[in-house]
Amino acid sequence: MSVDAEVQQFLRKRRPAHQARGQQIAWAGVTLALLAAILYLGSQKNFGPLQYAQLVLDGLRGGTIYALIALGFVTVFNVTGIINFAQGGFVMLGAMLAVTINDWGALAQWSPGPRLAAAVLAAVLATTLIGVLVERLTIYPARNAEPLTLIIITVGVYIVMQGVALIVWGTDAYSLPAFTTLAMRDRTFRLGTVIVKAQSFWIWGVTGVTMAVLYYFFEHTMWGRALRACSVNRLAARLMGIRPDRMSMLAFGLAAAMGAIGGIVLAPATRPVYDMGLSLGLKGFVAAIMGGLVNPPAAVVGGILLGIIENVGAGVTRAGIKDIFSFIILIWVLLFRPQGLFGRQQTVEKV
Repeated sequence: MSVDAEVQQFLRKRRPAHQARGQQIAWAGVTLALLAAILYLGSQKNFGPLQYAQLVLDGLRGGTIYALIALGFVTVFNVTGIINFAQGGFVMLGAMLAVTINDWGALAQWSPGPRLAAAVLAAVLATTLIGVLVERLTIYPARNAEPLTLIIITVGVYIVMQGVALIVWGTDAYSLPAFTTLAMRDRTFRLGTVIVKAQSFWIWGVTGVTMAVLYYFFEHTMWGRALRACSVNRLAARLMGIRPDRMSMLAFGLAAAMGAIGGIVLAPATRPVYDMGLSLGLKGFVAAIMGGLVNPPAAVVGGILLGIIENVGAGVTRAGIKDIFSFIILIWVLLFRPQGLFGRQQTVEKV
């Protein structure tokens, strides 16, 4: 090999490291600039530590919902390689079905607590079944198609789900009773000047329990280990007797259940409507991207960070532009950290 060829080979090996270092510097610079902008805008409104604490606490509530939705994206993507844009539809179905079942006349004689519990359980089970049917009726028949085709199918599935929801529930906003009520109102706690609603504790608690159950499922059950095997190597899993098509069905069912749980616990804190899944699904996707799309714990952290950032950003600017911050973060991550906030930079040498 000539000297020139050796030099060119050395430069090709060194260039990715220099590019990665440059991206890290740019990422740090943009981050510091955003923090400085937030502090400056907050100072214009005379915000102090207590105001920021309130914004962070409120953002944490939304962030845990994004984390649940992101886990659904990660679960499906790990097993099937599909970005399931129907995930937001499962969130909407969970909330709307819980409202409908809770108001069902056949349960009118039940006391509020058992009726709400039955509505929550039935809504989660029904949404899980719908998730399984979606996989069997739309993804499984096209399982040999290109990934882009399958992604477009999930977009179509969401549009169909939203259209059916519009026919069934109309454009009205509904309400679900808070899980902890006082005279039909959500209880409120004060930590100094910081206000926390009881439903926030339910959101955090239910999300924590759900994550613990998922951890046990993936680590200590045969079905969970089979799912993990498919996410690592589908061919090797098939050779070991695992059927990836069944794991795909299970992944969609789990994703639907997580989406339904997120929609249900959020419903008392907002007013569910037929198109609520679009915004929530996109934000869950952003959270999954922040986590690298393959790492469940990182997706959870990404969801929490997203909720806090967008709430603080809306607080120091205007509440009406809250949704903009999610997509600013998406662009920022794709530009500077495409492997996710916690992933390692991977370089590929072209030959």
